[in-house]
Amino acid sequence: MTCSRLRWVELTHPRLSGPRTAVVWAALRRELDRHRGLAADQDTAKAPLTVLDVGGGTGGFAVPLAEAGHRVTVVDASPDALAALTRRAAEAGVADRVRALQGDADALAGYVEPASVDLVLCHSVLDVVDDPAGVVGAVAAALRPGGAASVLVAGKAAAVLHRAITGQLAAAAELLADAEGRVAGRDTVRRRYDADSAAALLRAAGLDVIEIHGVRVIADLLPAAVADADPHAVVELELAAAAHPPYRDIAAQLHVFARRA
Repeated sequence: MTCSRLRWVELTHPRLSGPRTAVVWAALRRELDRHRGLAADQDTAKAPLTVLDVGGGTGGFAVPLAEAGHRVTVVDASPDALAALTRRAAEAGVADRVRALQGDADALAGYVEPASVDLVLCHSVLDVVDDPAGVVGAVAAALRPGGAASVLVAGKAAAVLHRAITGQLAAAAELLADAEGRVAGRDTVRRRYDADSAAALLRAAGLDVIEIHGVRVIADLLPAAVADADPHAVVELELAAAAHPPYRDIAAQLHVFARRA
């Protein structure tokens, strides 16, 4: 894909510019730029990245990456989500670059060849799987040396604050005290993270943590009328706040970008 075509995808695709995902896409763009830069330094043609999207569902990230010329395999447990992914990829004209594979993230190691992937997306997966350390280990094993992992997890601090300001004081106290950041018996999320615990999980699998950003630091706090009045300003503020504690640490989600040595 030419640079002009990639620029068109970046500027016009709504999921690449909305405040709820702007921080993640910014990190992914930097990785794509890095890949192009390595190819230029080596005076070689830019080959497409091999991307694995674990829990990628209907293709919110997979299809734009395929539009940018990369080859993406989406592993997801939901056949309905994968059917929607297949339709979306076909409508975007990238069906030949998107592969749908039904399977559980906990069994990821059985679906992917070791050291076969350049980039792994693992978004909103570690919050709900049986064995997050096992999934991260499988992600690390799937990466080629120098490959990168984009990991998105639920933030514990935001969940505590949300329950407190909505009057759920007992639930907020329970979540705050719980080691895995959940409310027993009434929580669809099995665990939540802070920056340290999320980074430690990836480092334990042998990955080098490069960046940690907050996702939805600002976007979830604004009334719709404010957000709609100047969406560009919301995106810019979201990007500016994302890397800086304490704003990063109260984000609804944390984005950890890591690399295999």
